[in-house]
Amino acid sequence: MSPRDRALGALTGLAIGDALGMPTQTLPREAIVASGGVTGFRAAAPDHPLAHGLPAGHVTDDTEQALLLADALVAGLGRIDPRALADALDRWEQDAVGRGSADLLGPSTRAAIQAVRGGTPAELAGTNGTTNGAAMRIAPVGVATAVADVGALVDAVEAACLVSHHTSVAIAGAAAVAAVVSAGVEGHGLPTAVALGITAAREGVRRGRWVAGADVAARIAWCTELAGRKDVVIATDRVVTLIGTSLATQESVPAAFAILLLHPDYPWAACCAAASLGGDTDTIAAMTGAMAGAIHGVGAFPADAVATVLAVNDLDLDRRVDALLALR
Repeated sequence: MSPRDRALGALTGLAIGDALGMPTQTLPREAIVASGGVTGFRAAAPDHPLAHGLPAGHVTDDTEQALLLADALVAGLGRIDPRALADALDRWEQDAVGRGSADLLGPSTRAAIQAVRGGTPAELAGTNGTTNGAAMRIAPVGVATAVADVGALVDAVEAACLVSHHTSVAIAGAAAVAAVVSAGVEGHGLPTAVALGITAAREGVRRGRWVAGADVAARIAWCTELAGRKDVVIATDRVVTLIGTSLATQESVPAAFAILLLHPDYPWAACCAAASLGGDTDTIAAMTGAMAGAIHGVGAFPADAVATVLAVNDLDLDRRVDALLALR
Protein backbone atom coordinates (compact mmCIF):
# COMPACT_ATOMS: atom_id res chain seq x y z
CA MET A 1 0.00 0.00 0.00
CA SER A 2 1.43 3.38 -1.00
CA PRO A 3 1.42 6.64 0.96
CA ARG A 4 -1.05 7.92 -1.62
CA ASP A 5 -3.46 5.06 -0.86
CA ARG A 6 -3.28 5.90 2.83
CA ALA A 7 -3.57 9.67 2.27
CA LEU A 8 -6.60 9.10 0.05
CA GLY A 9 -7.92 6.78 2.75
CA ALA A 10 -7.65 9.57 5.30
CA LEU A 11 -9.72 12.09 3.35
CA THR A 12 -12.14 9.47 2.07
CA GLY A 13 -12.57 8.02 5.55
CA LEU A 14 -13.23 11.49 6.92
CA ALA A 15 -16.02 11.98 4.39
CA ILE A 16 -17.48 8.51 4.96
CA GLY A 17 -17.55 8.94 8.74
CA ASP A 18 -19.02 12.40 8.40
CA ALA A 19 -21.78 11.17 6.09
CA LEU A 20 -22.60 8.23 8.37
CA GLY A 21 -22.89 10.57 11.35
CA MET A 22 -24.81 13.26 9.49
CA PRO A 23 -28.35 12.00 10.29
CA THR A 24 -27.55 11.05 13.91
CA GLN A 25 -25.76 14.20 15.05
CA THR A 26 -27.39 15.83 18.10
CA LEU A 27 -29.45 12.68 18.82
CA PRO A 28 -29.17 10.73 22.09
CA ARG A 29 -27.48 7.35 21.93
CA GLU A 30 -30.61 5.61 23.21
CA ALA A 31 -32.64 6.77 20.23
CA ILE A 32 -29.95 5.70 17.75
CA VAL A 33 -29.59 2.25 19.34
CA ALA A 34 -33.36 1.82 19.47
CA SER A 35 -33.50 2.37 15.70
CA GLY A 36 -30.94 -0.38 15.13
CA GLY A 37 -27.80 1.74 15.18
CA VAL A 38 -25.94 3.05 12.16
CA THR A 39 -25.15 0.33 9.62
CA GLY A 40 -25.04 2.42 6.45
CA PHE A 41 -25.81 5.78 4.92
CA ARG A 42 -29.21 7.29 5.67
CA ALA A 43 -30.97 10.49 4.76
CA ALA A 44 -31.57 12.94 7.57
CA ALA A 45 -35.02 12.99 9.12
CA PRO A 46 -37.26 15.78 7.81
CA ASP A 47 -37.37 17.36 11.27
CA HIS A 48 -33.64 17.09 11.99
CA PRO A 49 -32.51 20.42 13.48
CA LEU A 50 -29.32 20.66 11.41
CA ALA A 51 -29.32 18.14 8.58
CA HIS A 52 -32.93 18.15 7.37
CA GLY A 53 -33.11 17.77 3.61
CA LEU A 54 -29.72 16.10 3.22
CA PRO A 55 -29.75 12.81 1.28
CA ALA A 56 -28.01 9.60 2.30
CA GLY A 57 -24.24 9.88 1.88
CA HIS A 58 -24.11 13.67 2.11
CA VAL A 59 -21.27 15.20 4.12
CA THR A 60 -21.50 18.11 6.54
CA ASP A 61 -19.33 21.03 7.60
CA ASP A 62 -16.65 18.63 8.88
CA THR A 63 -15.61 17.47 5.43
CA GLU A 64 -16.25 20.78 3.72
CA GLN A 65 -14.07 22.69 6.18
CA ALA A 66 -11.35 20.04 6.05
CA LEU A 67 -11.16 20.45 2.28
CA LEU A 68 -11.19 24.22 2.71
CA LEU A 69 -8.18 23.86 5.01
CA ALA A 70 -6.51 21.56 2.48
CA ASP A 71 -6.90 24.22 -0.20
CA ALA A 72 -5.52 26.89 2.15
CA LEU A 73 -2.46 24.74 2.84
CA VAL A 74 -1.83 24.20 -0.86
CA ALA A 75 -2.38 27.86 -1.73
CA GLY A 76 0.08 28.88 0.98
CA LEU A 77 2.65 26.25 -0.06
CA GLY A 78 2.28 24.61 3.32
CA ARG A 79 1.80 27.81 5.32
CA ILE A 80 -1.57 28.86 6.69
CA ASP A 81 -2.28 32.57 6.43
CA PRO A 82 -4.67 33.35 9.33
CA ARG A 83 -6.50 36.14 7.55
CA ALA A 84 -6.88 34.14 4.36
CA LEU A 85 -8.27 31.19 6.33
CA ALA A 86 -10.65 33.46 8.24
CA ASP A 87 -11.91 34.95 4.98
CA ALA A 88 -12.32 31.49 3.44
CA LEU A 89 -14.33 30.27 6.43
CA ASP A 90 -16.48 33.39 6.29
CA ARG A 91 -17.18 32.84 2.58
CA TRP A 92 -17.91 29.17 3.24
CA GLU A 93 -20.58 30.03 5.79
CA GLN A 94 -22.18 32.62 3.53
CA ASP A 95 -22.32 30.01 0.77
CA ALA A 96 -23.80 27.46 3.18
CA VAL A 97 -26.49 29.92 4.17
CA GLY A 98 -27.22 30.51 0.50
CA ARG A 99 -27.64 26.75 0.03
CA GLY A 100 -30.16 26.70 2.86
CA SER A 101 -27.92 24.76 5.22
CA ALA A 102 -28.49 24.95 8.96
CA ASP A 103 -25.16 23.24 9.70
CA LEU A 104 -22.89 26.27 9.79
CA LEU A 105 -19.75 27.34 11.65
CA GLY A 106 -19.33 25.91 15.14
CA PRO A 107 -19.34 28.20 18.19
CA SER A 108 -15.57 28.72 18.40
CA THR A 109 -15.09 29.41 14.71
CA ARG A 110 -18.17 31.62 14.49
CA ALA A 111 -16.99 33.75 17.42
CA ALA A 112 -13.55 34.10 15.87
CA ILE A 113 -14.90 35.09 12.46
CA GLN A 114 -17.19 37.66 14.07
CA ALA A 115 -14.19 39.07 15.94
CA VAL A 116 -12.22 39.36 12.70
CA ARG A 117 -15.18 41.12 11.07
CA GLY A 118 -15.11 43.53 14.00
CA GLY A 119 -11.46 44.39 13.48
CA THR A 120 -9.60 41.87 15.63
CA PRO A 121 -6.40 40.68 13.90
CA ALA A 122 -6.95 37.16 12.59
CA GLU A 123 -3.94 35.82 14.46
CA LEU A 124 -5.52 36.93 17.76
CA ALA A 125 -9.10 35.84 17.12
CA GLY A 126 -8.89 32.24 18.30
CA THR A 127 -7.87 32.63 21.92
CA ASN A 128 -11.25 31.46 23.23
CA GLY A 129 -11.83 28.52 20.89
CA THR A 130 -12.01 25.25 22.80
CA THR A 131 -14.44 23.10 20.81
CA ASN A 132 -13.60 20.42 18.25
CA GLY A 133 -13.73 22.49 15.06
CA ALA A 134 -9.95 22.46 14.73
CA ALA A 135 -9.66 18.71 15.27
CA MET A 136 -12.49 17.91 12.86
CA ARG A 137 -10.77 19.64 9.93
CA ILE A 138 -7.10 18.95 10.76
CA ALA A 139 -6.58 15.76 8.70
CA PRO A 140 -5.05 17.62 5.70
CA VAL A 141 -2.27 18.90 7.97
CA GLY A 142 -1.50 15.28 8.87
CA VAL A 143 -1.39 14.36 5.19
CA ALA A 144 0.86 17.29 4.31
CA THR A 145 3.25 17.10 7.29
CA ALA A 146 5.62 14.34 8.38
CA VAL A 147 5.44 13.08 11.95
CA ALA A 148 9.12 12.25 12.38
CA ASP A 149 9.56 15.63 14.08
CA VAL A 150 6.54 15.85 16.38
CA GLY A 151 7.36 19.42 17.34
CA ALA A 152 7.30 20.50 13.69
CA LEU A 153 3.99 18.70 13.18
CA VAL A 154 2.49 20.49 16.17
CA ASP A 155 3.84 23.78 14.78
CA ALA A 156 1.81 23.12 11.63
CA VAL A 157 -1.24 22.18 13.69
CA GLU A 158 -0.94 25.32 15.80
CA ALA A 159 -0.79 27.46 12.67
CA ALA A 160 -4.02 25.86 11.46
CA CYS A 161 -5.62 26.49 14.87
CA LEU A 162 -4.48 30.09 15.23
CA VAL A 163 -7.48 31.86 13.74
CA SER A 164 -10.22 30.03 15.64
CA HIS A 165 -8.89 27.53 18.21
CA HIS A 166 -5.66 28.88 19.67
CA THR A 167 -6.10 27.27 23.09
CA SER A 168 -4.26 24.48 24.83
CA VAL A 169 -7.09 21.96 24.73
CA ALA A 170 -8.06 22.57 21.10
CA ILE A 171 -4.47 22.37 19.86
CA ALA A 172 -3.89 19.19 21.88
CA GLY A 173 -6.92 17.50 20.32
CA ALA A 174 -6.09 18.60 16.79
CA ALA A 175 -2.45 17.57 17.22
CA ALA A 176 -3.48 14.08 18.34
CA VAL A 177 -5.64 13.52 15.25
CA ALA A 178 -3.08 15.01 12.86
CA ALA A 179 -0.30 12.83 14.29
CA VAL A 180 -2.27 9.63 13.76
CA VAL A 181 -3.11 10.64 10.19
CA SER A 182 0.52 11.52 9.48
CA ALA A 183 1.76 8.28 11.05
CA GLY A 184 -0.72 6.30 8.99
CA VAL A 185 0.40 7.95 5.77
CA GLU A 186 3.98 6.99 6.66
CA GLY A 187 2.94 3.36 7.06
CA HIS A 188 2.88 3.01 10.84
CA GLY A 189 0.38 0.63 12.42
CA LEU A 190 -2.27 1.58 14.94
CA PRO A 191 -0.25 1.15 18.19
CA THR A 192 2.59 3.37 16.96
CA ALA A 193 0.19 5.90 15.47
CA VAL A 194 -1.80 6.22 18.70
CA ALA A 195 1.40 6.56 20.73
CA LEU A 196 2.47 9.39 18.44
CA GLY A 197 -0.98 10.93 18.83
CA ILE A 198 -0.57 10.95 22.60
CA THR A 199 2.91 12.49 22.28
CA ALA A 200 1.57 15.19 19.96
CA ALA A 201 -1.29 15.96 22.35
CA ARG A 202 1.18 16.36 25.20
CA GLU A 203 3.14 18.83 23.10
CA GLY A 204 0.04 20.59 21.84
CA VAL A 205 -1.33 21.30 25.30
CA ARG A 206 1.69 23.53 25.86
CA ARG A 207 0.64 25.76 22.97
CA GLY A 208 -1.91 28.57 22.75
CA ARG A 209 -3.79 30.11 25.63
CA TRP A 210 -4.11 27.70 28.53
CA VAL A 211 -7.69 26.81 29.45
CA ALA A 212 -8.96 24.51 32.15
CA GLY A 213 -10.19 21.14 30.98
CA ALA A 214 -9.51 17.43 31.08
CA ASP A 215 -6.17 16.43 29.55
CA VAL A 216 -6.64 15.07 26.03
CA ALA A 217 -3.49 12.95 26.07
CA ALA A 218 -4.39 11.35 29.41
CA ARG A 219 -7.88 10.53 28.19
CA ILE A 220 -6.55 8.92 25.02
CA ALA A 221 -4.11 6.87 27.10
CA TRP A 222 -7.00 5.73 29.28
CA CYS A 223 -8.87 4.71 26.13
CA THR A 224 -6.01 2.42 25.13
CA GLU A 225 -6.33 0.67 28.49
CA LEU A 226 -10.11 0.53 28.20
CA ALA A 227 -9.98 -1.07 24.77
CA GLY A 228 -7.64 -3.74 26.02
CA ARG A 229 -9.61 -4.90 29.03
CA LYS A 230 -13.31 -4.52 28.22
CA ASP A 231 -15.52 -6.04 25.56
CA VAL A 232 -16.75 -3.70 22.86
CA VAL A 233 -20.25 -3.17 24.25
CA ILE A 234 -19.10 -2.39 27.78
CA ALA A 235 -16.23 -0.23 26.59
CA THR A 236 -18.48 1.76 24.26
CA ASP A 237 -20.82 2.42 27.15
CA ARG A 238 -17.86 3.67 29.20
CA VAL A 239 -16.90 6.03 26.39
CA VAL A 240 -20.37 7.56 26.33
CA THR A 241 -20.81 7.82 30.09
CA LEU A 242 -17.29 8.65 31.28
CA ILE A 243 -15.68 10.53 28.37
CA GLY A 244 -18.68 12.01 26.60
CA THR A 245 -19.59 12.76 23.02
CA SER A 246 -20.22 16.50 22.98
CA LEU A 247 -18.44 19.06 20.82
CA ALA A 248 -15.92 19.66 23.62
CA THR A 249 -12.48 18.71 22.31
CA GLN A 250 -11.60 16.79 25.47
CA GLU A 251 -14.67 14.59 24.91
CA SER A 252 -14.98 14.06 21.17
CA VAL A 253 -11.31 13.50 20.32
CA PRO A 254 -10.72 10.79 22.97
CA ALA A 255 -14.07 9.25 22.01
CA ALA A 256 -12.88 8.95 18.40
CA PHE A 257 -9.64 7.33 19.56
CA ALA A 258 -11.60 4.89 21.74
CA ILE A 259 -13.78 3.75 18.85
CA LEU A 260 -10.73 3.45 16.60
CA LEU A 261 -9.07 1.21 19.20
CA LEU A 262 -12.19 -0.88 19.73
CA HIS A 263 -12.43 -1.60 15.98
CA PRO A 264 -8.74 -1.67 15.06
CA ASP A 265 -9.00 -3.66 11.84
CA TYR A 266 -12.33 -2.53 10.40
CA PRO A 267 -12.57 1.16 9.43
CA TRP A 268 -16.18 0.85 8.21
CA ALA A 269 -17.29 -0.75 11.48
CA ALA A 270 -15.42 1.92 13.41
CA CYS A 271 -17.18 4.71 11.51
CA CYS A 272 -20.60 3.07 12.00
CA ALA A 273 -19.91 2.66 15.72
CA ALA A 274 -18.81 6.28 16.04
CA ALA A 275 -21.93 7.44 14.21
CA SER A 276 -24.02 5.44 16.69
CA LEU A 277 -22.55 7.04 19.83
CA GLY A 278 -24.97 9.95 20.04
CA GLY A 279 -24.05 13.59 20.45
CA ASP A 280 -21.59 15.09 17.97
CA THR A 281 -21.59 11.95 15.85
CA ASP A 282 -20.64 13.46 12.51
CA THR A 283 -17.47 14.96 13.93
CA ILE A 284 -16.49 11.92 16.00
CA ALA A 285 -17.09 9.59 13.05
CA ALA A 286 -15.22 11.95 10.69
CA MET A 287 -12.14 11.95 12.93
CA THR A 288 -12.41 8.17 13.37
CA GLY A 289 -12.66 7.66 9.62
CA ALA A 290 -9.73 9.96 8.87
CA MET A 291 -7.46 8.13 11.31
CA ALA A 292 -8.62 4.65 10.30
CA GLY A 293 -8.35 5.49 6.61
CA ALA A 294 -4.79 6.77 7.00
CA ILE A 295 -3.75 3.55 8.71
CA HIS A 296 -5.58 1.05 6.50
CA GLY A 297 -5.84 2.88 3.17
CA VAL A 298 -8.81 3.69 0.99
CA GLY A 299 -9.26 0.06 -0.04
CA ALA A 300 -10.28 -0.87 3.51
CA PHE A 301 -13.65 0.86 3.03
CA PRO A 302 -16.45 -0.86 1.09
CA ALA A 303 -16.24 0.11 -2.57
CA ASP A 304 -19.94 0.97 -2.68
CA ALA A 305 -19.57 3.31 0.30
CA VAL A 306 -16.68 5.13 -1.36
CA ALA A 307 -18.66 5.37 -4.61
CA THR A 308 -21.71 6.75 -2.80
CA VAL A 309 -19.83 9.51 -1.01
CA LEU A 310 -18.03 10.53 -4.19
CA ALA A 311 -21.26 10.50 -6.22
CA VAL A 312 -23.32 12.49 -3.72
CA ASN A 313 -20.67 15.13 -2.97
CA ASP A 314 -18.26 17.21 -5.05
CA LEU A 315 -15.05 16.43 -3.16
CA ASP A 316 -12.23 16.28 -5.76
CA LEU A 317 -10.14 14.17 -3.39
CA ASP A 318 -7.56 12.88 -5.86
CA ARG A 319 -6.35 16.33 -6.81
CA ARG A 320 -6.24 17.50 -3.21
CA VAL A 321 -4.38 14.41 -2.01
CA ASP A 322 -1.73 14.80 -4.69
CA ALA A 323 -1.25 18.47 -3.82
CA LEU A 324 -0.98 17.75 -0.08
CA LEU A 325 1.50 14.94 -0.62
CA ALA A 326 3.60 17.26 -2.77
CA LEU A 327 3.87 19.54 0.27
CA ARG A 328 4.87 16.59 2.42
